[in-house]
Amino acid sequence: MPSLCRDCLHRVQGDMRRCPKCASPRVLRHPELFDLGIAHMDCDAFYASVEKRDNPDLADKPVIIGGGRRGVVSTACYIARIRGVRSAMPMFQALKLCPEAVIIKPRMSAYVEASRQIRAMMQELTPAIQPLSLDEAFLDLTGTTRLHGAPPAVMLARLVKRMKDELGLTGSIGLSHNKFLAKVASDLDKPRGFSVIGEAETADFLHDKPVRLIWGIGPAAQASLERAGIRTFSDLLRWERRDLSARFGAMGERLWHLARGQDRRHVSAHEPVKSISNETTFFEDTGDPDLLDGHLWRMAEKVSDRAKARHLAGRVVTLKLKRSDHSSLTRRHALRDATQMADTIYRTARGLFDQVADQGPFRLLGCGLSELVPEAEADKSGDLLDPGAKQRGNAERATDAIRARFGADAIRKGRSLR
Repeated sequence: MPSLCRDCLHRVQGDMRRCPKCASPRVLRHPELFDLGIAHMDCDAFYASVEKRDNPDLADKPVIIGGGRRGVVSTACYIARIRGVRSAMPMFQALKLCPEAVIIKPRMSAYVEASRQIRAMMQELTPAIQPLSLDEAFLDLTGTTRLHGAPPAVMLARLVKRMKDELGLTGSIGLSHNKFLAKVASDLDKPRGFSVIGEAETADFLHDKPVRLIWGIGPAAQASLERAGIRTFSDLLRWERRDLSARFGAMGERLWHLARGQDRRHVSAHEPVKSISNETTFFEDTGDPDLLDGHLWRMAEKVSDRAKARHLAGRVVTLKLKRSDHSSLTRRHALRDATQMADTIYRTARGLFDQVADQGPFRLLGCGLSELVPEAEADKSGDLLDPGAKQRGNAERATDAIRARFGADAIRKGRSLR
C-alpha cells in the first residue's frame, strides 16, 4: 500500500501506524496515492489564520472576522466554529454563541499578499493552476513526476508543509482523477487534511452521498432536485440521461456525468475571469434598509479590492437578492466607463437596490462586476452629472495608499460599521 508521512515526507513501507522516521501519526495511505494528479488546495479558515499568524496572542482564542454588532461573520477560526459560529451569521448571534470571541475587521491587503505568496509556491510545482478565490485553487500535476523526482502526492504534501513552515498558514488537499472529486476530497478532513478519492472507489464513494455535495448546488437547486425525488447520487443514477436533461436543462446533463464521477473539465491556468462578486446569506431574513446598506457598502469594497488586486475593472454592476421563498431578483446597470472604484460600485448598486427595496425581506444580498477589462481602461471620462465623483475617486485612491502603508484598518468609512 503506497504510504506517505505528511510531516517529514518519508515514504513509509508496510502497514505502520506511525512514521518510522519522525514518529508522526499523520501517515497517508491509499492504493492510488502516487498515481493521481488533479488536486484542490483550500486554505483553512484563511482570513482568521492570517490574523492569528500576525498576532500570536490570538493563537488559542476564538477569532471572528467581520463587522460591528449589526454586521455579519465573514469567516471564523475553528475554535469559534466549534461553538457554532458560521459564515454569514449575524454578529450578535455569533457573540451569543461565543461571547469571548475576538472580533477583527477584514484586512484585505494582508489576505491578498498571503494569497500571492501561496500562489508563488504553487507555481514552482506546475503552471496548470486555476485559482477559485484568494484561498483556494485547482492544480494539475499530471506528468510532473520526472520533473520533480517525486509523484504529485509528495509535492502537494511538501506544498502545505512549506505553507506552514514559511508562511504560518495551513491548507487542506484533495487529490483525485478529476476536478469535481478533488474539490469534494479537500473538504473531507479539514483542517490540515489530505484526502484521496481514487478511480476504483469512485462509484462506491458517491453512492450514498447527498447531491448537495456538488459544488454549485445551493438551497434552491437542492429543493428542485428533492421535488423530483433526488436526494443522493444513487437517486441520480436511476434517471435516464435524456430525462435529466429534459427536466433540468444543462444542469441535468452535468448531473448525469457527475453521478458517475465523470468530470472532463481541464485545470485551466488561463481561464479568463468573467466576473468579480461578493454575496452573503443572512441568518434571518431582513428588510432593514440601514443594515442592508452597510452590507452593500462592504460588498462594494470587497469587489473593488479584488478588482484592484487583479488589475481589472468592470463595465456592468450587478445586484442580486433572494427572498425568503428563494425567488431571486437580479438587476444590472451598464456603466459609461468601466470602473474598479468602490464608491461607483456602491452608488450604482444602491440605485438598483432602491428600485426593489420594498420587495423584501431578503435572505441573500450580493454585488458584482462583470464585462471585465484591464484597469487601464477604467474611470476615464468622469461623470458630468456628478461633479463630486472625481473628488471622491481621488479620496478613495488616497485611502488605498494609506491602507497599503499602514494597514486596512488605518482609515474606514462610517457606513462600513453599520
